[in-house]
Amino acid sequence: IRLDDGPGFPGAKITPHYDSLLVKITAKAKERDQAAKKLSRALKEFRVRGVTTNKSFLLNVLEHPDFRDKTVTTSFIAENPDLLAPSKSKDRAQKVLKMIAETTVNGPEASLGATGAPCSETDPIVPNLGPNRLRSCPSLRQIYLSSGPEAFAKAVRAKKSLLLTDTTWRDAHQSLLATRVRTTDLLKIAQPTSVALEDAYSIECWGGATFDVSMRFLRECPWDRLALLREKVPDVPFQMLLRGANAVGYTAYPDNAVFEFCDLAQKSGMDVFRVFDSLNYVENMRLGIDAVG
Repeated sequence: IRLDDGPGFPGAKITPHYDSLLVKITAKAKERDQAAKKLSRALKEFRVRGVTTNKSFLLNVLEHPDFRDKTVTTSFIAENPDLLAPSKSKDRAQKVLKMIAETTVNGPEASLGATGAPCSETDPIVPNLGPNRLRSCPSLRQIYLSSGPEAFAKAVRAKKSLLLTDTTWRDAHQSLLATRVRTTDLLKIAQPTSVALEDAYSIECWGGATFDVSMRFLRECPWDRLALLREKVPDVPFQMLLRGANAVGYTAYPDNAVFEFCDLAQKSGMDVFRVFDSLNYVENMRLGIDAVG
């Protein structure tokens, strides 16, 4: 694809007179059909706002079977008036930018349940389990922070009692409530949870679907959730679900992105990474394990 620029810079005044060219697109390929496909893709990826263009007309021509088959004549446009029909852009990029700007300036929309009072008129009872007790021996997380992962693993193997992982803050509401429990609700129960589960192996509270649901539906920051919960529960190991090469998304990401994500998660308070792959594909799991290690 070659682009020859006209007066298409930001702020340019485009007149309705002759040669009001924004940009000229040229495609090259061995076959006519391939060149037309290249041009169609290039035109679809253009974003022009604030001025009328002939983009939809050009797309209609390029995608017309007669044009692709080289059977057009000088009466081609007259015989196909639908070529002049304008196409309506979904303007997705502008909508995303507007949503980001609105959220940045005005905060999350209260109608989505991300802020404000709980939807239910009945307030759940938060049990009073008293303050966190002073420990006579270091917790598993204290061992991890002071002596590293090898000492943590050794302490886990040395424990004779049953080790439990509580998944209420991750898999429980992901499975039962479509991951819609808000950060504010988790924070209300965080301190009693830290008392009740002070001897647990871990609390699974992050990863899986919690990351994208926080942003897409609750309009919250999943990193803020992790940091705030870590403040409330300082001595119990936190656990997350990592989808191997998919990290916490739904597609395979570049290796360096997964490595950087795991590094930032660990620095933000994550301790135990549970790695899996939905298809049990070993190479995807291997990437996740290497990223954690």
